[in-house]
Amino acid sequence: MIDLVISEPLDGLEHQVDAVLFDCDGTLVDTMPAHHRSWEATLREVKVSDGLDYHRFCMLGGMAGHLVAQEICDWFGLDEDPTALAMRKREHFLRQDETHPPIPEIETFARRVAATHPVAVVSGGHRPAVERALTSAGLRELFEVIVTPEDVKHGKPAPDMYLLAAERLGISPARCLVLEDGPPGVEAARSAGMRVVGVGPVAEQMQ
Repeated sequence: MIDLVISEPLDGLEHQVDAVLFDCDGTLVDTMPAHHRSWEATLREVKVSDGLDYHRFCMLGGMAGHLVAQEICDWFGLDEDPTALAMRKREHFLRQDETHPPIPEIETFARRVAATHPVAVVSGGHRPAVERALTSAGLRELFEVIVTPEDVKHGKPAPDMYLLAAERLGISPARCLVLEDGPPGVEAARSAGMRVVGVGPVAEQMQ
């Protein structure tokens, strides 16, 4: 990821909060191109020849797979079961034989704050995919708390995942800082009453 846009400088932000929560895909780990390739492969299987716009796809960052699938079905006018389509895409992603690099600026911040603060990952991804991405990026050992859509009734943009992470960390939501790269995740964190820093394209909307 080149020339990463962040909605505000990260230096010293940890001194203003008691915990830091990170989205995974597109925030901590540069997996969005791999997820995009997996979706395009899945769409080809259901006879969609049009490409999936990458920027538009990234704006879904943080949503659970079946919700992303529903959005994509709506875009292409597909009469497919979103849950089944999301599972097919998930299988494509897990079959990819590649490493997923950390996003350098966020990795540096995560390693620094993990030494002094409770930290968590709050991701819209399927847990095995999140575990794989964090391990591939060399970041898994930083996080004892990982929350995914399997843990709650309502995923992002609902606040449930962030509220659960704060509960598991034992920190008031108002004292949590969140780093997010997608509008659904930003909405979820704000609804939870947390301070949010935007990463990537969503940061430009927050400046």
